[in-house]
Amino acid sequence: MLNQTFTELLPSLEQGERVGREEFEARYAAMRPGTKAELLEGIVYLMASPVSIDHSRPHAMLMTWLGCYWVATPGVDLHDNVTLLLDESNEVQPDALLRLEDQLGGGSKVSHWVEGQPELVAEVGASSAFHDWQVKRKVYEQRGIPEYLLWQTPIQRLHWFQLVNGKYQALPMDREGIIRSQVFPGLWLNGPALLAGKLQQVMLTLQQGLASPAYIAFGTNLKEKYG
Repeated sequence: MLNQTFTELLPSLEQGERVGREEFEARYAAMRPGTKAELLEGIVYLMASPVSIDHSRPHAMLMTWLGCYWVATPGVDLHDNVTLLLDESNEVQPDALLRLEDQLGGGSKVSHWVEGQPELVAEVGASSAFHDWQVKRKVYEQRGIPEYLLWQTPIQRLHWFQLVNGKYQALPMDREGIIRSQVFPGLWLNGPALLAGKLQQVMLTLQQGLASPAYIAFGTNLKEKYG
């Protein structure tokens, strides 16, 4: 009862407020269900609610694509909207993250949340497009996230960054519009098909990636280590 009363007395988080992660978590837990907030560089960012189809459908497409890679690849772990603890000033909730299990050399670990640096973070920027581009991109870059995929749905633009010498550089797109992950061999994305909502074409391109020599070698190595 005392804990419940204490929680009820905690003030709601405010946009732009500066707090520590421990206080952020306590006050976040006390807020009404459905409220979403993130802590970036010690600053509170309240997220839009409810979620529109401009976010939900692209999110579903990304999760379908990532989910098929996850199912096919031992030792790879996929999470949807999980809390990611980067450090004491940054607690975020990316739309999706794909990670290599830590026992296989991955940069993150799983407790009640995900902690550390997952190999790939993906965001759908609908109402949060500016926030995901200006704020989160810099945080992910500075905290060493190897790859960051951002789909800005209002302007139908796709960005996939790779960390090179501490700075994000755009992954190249070939003449067919295919982008290939440098962290996860075989994770191929048909950018034009994704933007056009042609999920079958997106999945066909992924299947081509899963049949590539690079993926076969990667998968064989993971199976030997993971069992």
